[in-house]
Amino acid sequence: MLMRTDPFRDLDRLTQQVFGTAARPAMMLMDAWRDKDAFIVEFDLPGIDAHSIDLDVERNVLTVRADRPAREGTDELVAAERPRGVFSRQLILGDNLDTEKIAATYQGGVLRLEIPVAEKAKPRKISVNAAEDQKVINA
Repeated sequence: MLMRTDPFRDLDRLTQQVFGTAARPAMMLMDAWRDKDAFIVEFDLPGIDAHSIDLDVERNVLTVRADRPAREGTDELVAAERPRGVFSRQLILGDNLDTEKIAATYQGGVLRLEIPVAEKAKPRKISVNAAEDQKVINA
């Protein structure tokens, strides 16, 4: 039997497994932006049960995990384009963020995290005291 291989097809298949496609993303899609004194991060997690979402913070690394279990009892599956299983994504947070006060909400298939800017990282005014007895030294 003659086996013919196509290295480009194999590379394309490997790329789809690692990076995903538009129909089957390999990771959670995310948007992030700064809104005044907080960073907002939103993850698209449609069809995920809120109880399966797990958030962990260790040092400056935030890990988001979610699980969409496999369908059970399906006699004849016609299409399977929605990825199933455990999804995970890690974000490295800067030292200027307060990881103790992260707030998370899940609504309409979107996980929204609000990460406040730490007080020490917020801009502040420094007052300047004028001294009356200043001496100027010319060099």
